[in-house]
Formats: sequence, C-alpha cells, structure tokens
Amino acid sequence: MAKALVLTLLLLLAGAGWGREAAPAADDPQLEERTMAIASQLRCPVCQNQTIAESDADLAKDLRGQIRQQLRQGKSETEVVGYMTARYGDFILWRPPFKTTTLVLWLGPALLVLLGLIGLFYRLAREREGGEINLSDAEHARAGLLLESRTEKEQR
Repeated sequence: MAKALVLTLLLLLAGAGWGREAAPAADDPQLEERTMAIASQLRCPVCQNQTIAESDADLAKDLRGQIRQQLRQGKSETEVVGYMTARYGDFILWRPPFKTTTLVLWLGPALLVLLGLIGLFYRLAREREGGEINLSDAEHARAGLLLESRTEKEQR
C-alpha cells in the first residue's frame, strides 16, 4: 500500500516537470484578442492541421509575434492577413479562397468521393455480370466427382 502511494506521488510530481511557462501575452488585452482572432484564421505551416492560435510550434509563436508587431504598427487585419498570404501563399489561410490555384483544395475531396463511387459501382456491376461460370464437360464431370466424394464423406 505504501509503495503504491509513493509511486502515485512520484508520478504526480513528475507531471509538474512537463509543464511549461505560459507564453507571454501582450500588455494590452485588446491587442492580444485581435492577435488571436487573426491567428485563428491562419494555418500553422509546421502543424498544418492547427491554426497559428492553437499551435505550440516555435514558428507559430514567431508568427503570432509578427501579427502582434504589425497590429502595434497600426496595420489592419486585412493588411496583416495580406502580408502573411504574400509571404506564405494561400496555403496559410485556414479557409483558402476559391480560385484556380486552390481548385484542388476545394474540389479534391469531392472528386475522390466521386471516383470511389464510380469504382464501387463498376466493381458491383462486374460481380453481378460474373455470377454464372461456364464450365467445360470435363470440368463438370470433375466437379460432380468432387461433390459426390464430399457427400459420401459427410454421410460417414
């Protein structure tokens, strides 16, 4: 019992070692709110499945700092997003615009589903057509012998 208690205590204390210091926020809460609003519209180039606001990657932290700095300089949200898009391309936008360069991003999933459905229907149609097998007389005779021998074994 005492060993289990000591082990539990050690595990709890070990968790504190994994904790990190909180990221420094802007002195101005409104500035921090605007920064996070813009950062939530931008994809993290490292993580790719998180926004810059959610990501803990070093690059995401640097990008949040750049956003904060540009807002301090008086730039608008549109100007900051435009700067990031010019630097990283449409890929950095969490919701990229619908245009020729992002056509695959928007239509790709639908095309994959469509191709999958076409493949499924093609396979099902082939299975329906191939239900009957044409055997030669020799193959019929051999199949008959196999079935008879199987029936005899089951009866024993």
